[in-house]
Amino acid sequence: MVRPRSSGWLSRSVLAVSELTPELINETILAEYEEMRNLCTEIGDGYVMTSWEVDEATDIRPGGYVSGPTQFKIADGALWYLTFAALGRIEPMALTSELSMRFLRPAIGTRMICRATLEAANRRSVVGTCHIWVDGAPDRITSTAQGTYAIPMPR
Repeated sequence: MVRPRSSGWLSRSVLAVSELTPELINETILAEYEEMRNLCTEIGDGYVMTSWEVDEATDIRPGGYVSGPTQFKIADGALWYLTFAALGRIEPMALTSELSMRFLRPAIGTRMICRATLEAANRRSVVGTCHIWVDGAPDRITSTAQGTYAIPMPR
């Protein structure tokens, strides 16, 4: 389990930025969760991309498949980053409100990729859809997810 090193950034409701980049997201997240492996690789108009290097010791289940919980973590993280993109700022206190996952085929490989696409956003929530695949094969989706992130109320 990844645990935060401190609660410093969690006490601030918003980290305003002049320009949101994958590097800024990764730097911010890794400063608190140094074991995080779900890295933001791209931010576009209404989507984000993430990459997860599969660890054979922790991510693989019997049969050589990437585990369902690992794929769930990938989708959840991608939706968190999508929330940042939709808001135009890093909002560390945005929370998973709902997440539903469908596993379509076995995931076998060394690198998982996730594309999270924005479906809807308002002042209280962000809804997105994720497609996950392995090792550069976006035409062979291994799982899909749809989820909602809740935005905290301003104080």
